[in-house]
Parts: sequence; structure tokens; C-alpha cells
Amino acid sequence: MGELAIEYCGEWYEPQEPAVFSIGREGDLAIDDNPYLHRKFLSIAKDNGIWWLTNIGSRISATIADSGGGMQAWLAPGARLPVVFEQTRIIFSAGSTTYEFDVHLKTPTFRQDPLSAAEGGDTTIGPVLFTESQKAVMVALAEPLLRRDGTGYSALPTSAEAAERLGWSQTRFNRKLDNVCEKLDRVGVAGLRGAEGKPASNRRARLVEHAVTSQLVTSADLALLDRPADNPAGTAPIRENVQQQAPEAALPGARTSINRMTRNT
Repeated sequence: MGELAIEYCGEWYEPQEPAVFSIGREGDLAIDDNPYLHRKFLSIAKDNGIWWLTNIGSRISATIADSGGGMQAWLAPGARLPVVFEQTRIIFSAGSTTYEFDVHLKTPTFRQDPLSAAEGGDTTIGPVLFTESQKAVMVALAEPLLRRDGTGYSALPTSAEAAERLGWSQTRFNRKLDNVCEKLDRVGVAGLRGAEGKPASNRRARLVEHAVTSQLVTSADLALLDRPADNPAGTAPIRENVQQQAPEAALPGARTSINRMTRNT
């Protein structure tokens, strides 16, 4: 494998410098024949010794995270971020479909140091309390991604489908979804609120991207979906450590959320 490789649906791609590697409906990595996806959405190229991921689209954003969930960035159109981790996960949605692929770097600039039990999460910013029912909302929406083994794509459930999966009325589901989005928006998670504080039109996709990449929900939480619908979940609060995103990253359009990064020297 070369210095940098991309894994998608079990296939591997190796960008070569000085060429620009394009990703989208068409390009070097043709993701899917999805009319909601840009012909060329993302690009990867090496510049001054650093590999950069650039959003060359005009409408869609992507969520970028390290494999451990300690760093997360929201890559808006026109923004770019350096690829610095050994394994970087990219998740984005086009229409009702969510896509996921991994970028592997042989000589990473940073490594992720796991938090020790003694630290007790003190290095994280903005702990958010979720009730069990609020967490179930995230799990119901993210279920296709959580059940998928590896990279690829999956259909995002509608609110009606997620409510039915939980055995709830859609009114109850929407109320819980509002609660979750409001809590995350208050700690700086971008993309969950639209103009004038109204819900964003693509908030379900953005919520799934954030919840999965930051590991707010994992496959271990799928058991929440199998509990009886008449079980009044929501009485026991669940503490989730959510990183408060920086108001603006150094690069335009990119918002980041970081636990702890150590530069490799």
C-alpha cells in the first residue's frame, strides 16, 4: 500500500502525487450514481508535503473524524483540512443516503491518545446529559450505519420509520428529536439549526453523522431498539461527553472538536 490509501466498500484506491484525486458521482472514486451527489464533491491532493482533503462541492458538507472519535470536523463547501491521522473517517449524506469511507495514512502526523480512567473525562468540554429515550432517537436514526460492517452506504430512515421502529408516535419522536438537536446545538455542534433558530432541513443526516463519528452511539446501543414500546424510557439520564466545537477553525468553513491530539515527532 502507498503512503495514502482510501477504503470504500471493500475496495482500495491510492492517490498519487502530484495528481488531484477526486471523489463524487464521477471521478477517480465514483461513489454512487446519486443525483443529489456532486459530480465531484471531495478531492485529496498533496501540497507542501501534507495531504489535504478539500470540499469542492457547493451544497453538501462532510463530517471528518479520527477512528477513535476524539476529533471531529465539519467540512463545509470550499473548506479543506489536512489528513493527519493514521485512519480518518469521512461521512456525508446526499439525499436520503449516507456514505462512509476511510482514509489511511502510513506516516501520520498526529496520534490519538486514549483518555485514562483516572482522568474521568475532565479534559472534555461540555458534558451533555441525554435521557435513555433521547439516546434511542439517535440509535434509531443511525441503525443502518451501526449495523453495517465497514465502509459503504446506507439509506437514512425517515422520522416516521424511526418512530415506528421504536413503537412511538411520530409526535413523540419529533419532540425527542427536537430535544436532542437543541442540546447539541447549545454546545456548538453545527448543522442542526437553520435560519432564525429553526430546525435545519437536513438535521437528521447531520445528527447521525455527528453521533456516529463522535461515538455518542455505537453498535452496543442497538439493544435500546428492542425494548418494549410501553417502557417509559427517559427517566434515567445518560451522560455523554460531547466536545464543544470551536467557533471557527483556522481554515475557512471547517469546525473541529478535539479530545486530545499528540503530534508525532
